[in-house]
Amino acid sequence: MPLAPWKRGPLLAALALLLGLVTALHARIPNVGGFGSLVENLLPWCGAFVPVLLAGALWRRSASAVVALVLPVTVWLSLFGGLLTDRSHPGGDLTVVSHNVDAGNPDPTGTARELAASGAELIALEELTDQARGTYGKGLAQAYPYHVVRGTVGLWSKLPLSDTRPVNVVRGDVGPLARTKPAQSAAEAADGVRALRTTVATPHGPLAVYVVHLGSVRVMPRRGFWTDSRDFGARALAKAVAAERNKRVVLLGDLNGTTDDRAFHGLTSRLTSAQKTAGNGFGFTWPASFPIARIDQILVRGVRARSSWVLPETGSDHLPVAARIGW
Repeated sequence: MPLAPWKRGPLLAALALLLGLVTALHARIPNVGGFGSLVENLLPWCGAFVPVLLAGALWRRSASAVVALVLPVTVWLSLFGGLLTDRSHPGGDLTVVSHNVDAGNPDPTGTARELAASGAELIALEELTDQARGTYGKGLAQAYPYHVVRGTVGLWSKLPLSDTRPVNVVRGDVGPLARTKPAQSAAEAADGVRALRTTVATPHGPLAVYVVHLGSVRVMPRRGFWTDSRDFGARALAKAVAAERNKRVVLLGDLNGTTDDRAFHGLTSRLTSAQKTAGNGFGFTWPASFPIARIDQILVRGVRARSSWVLPETGSDHLPVAARIGW
């Protein structure tokens, strides 16, 4: 005698419930070996398992599995459903762009030209090398008369800059990464500068701008999802933002993690994601050839993001991000 529909597919039903619980309770997943952080960086992709499980449920004619899928669908829509709509608004006073240009970029001249064509008032670049820094400077100089560079990060601006200083987001011992990845430039090797803070003189008053490239993450056989360097930088950056006296702040950069990652709670509790409040879709940026995560961020405080979008691919392994902000 064939099983009743409610008794078919118990494994599918269990997997559906597990998917819903993981999505809903991701913050409670122990971060052993960085597993919790890894799940949070890929959290939107939990929704990709729903059609797979649904197909299996329909094939098995399992009523219990279909009903169990209500949980992950409901949770996913509550977390990410709003990102499926266009949240942008017209207007704004300032356009900002951020781009990890990639130390191995084969065409820095073309990348600089494409970024300048965006018309943004501010362009933040990360992963600058000694060899390519002059090329970017030359390509942006005509449209951006003001610029500052500290280590491997820089900001090119149409508006005057002042009070520029490095922000220490690099710990002295970077752990196993020091043995697997060479320094990106002599400047980084010398002083480890991967973040800066500057003041932009806008028609509406001073704006504090942070440009940052947090430490890399790695999936390592014995350590799991290794995030020590990045997490140290995230905590240091959160302290700097907390101490920032200017009420208006824009943070631009490659955080090597999504804003769903628990490591950035200190930042996301003080700053708002331009993409989440004024974007259209998820705005994935990495890897450029097939983006699966948004690790390049524009975060704001004291100003409002009116629109947020991803720019076309350059010679980098990251996609540039842009936002229009207003007072």
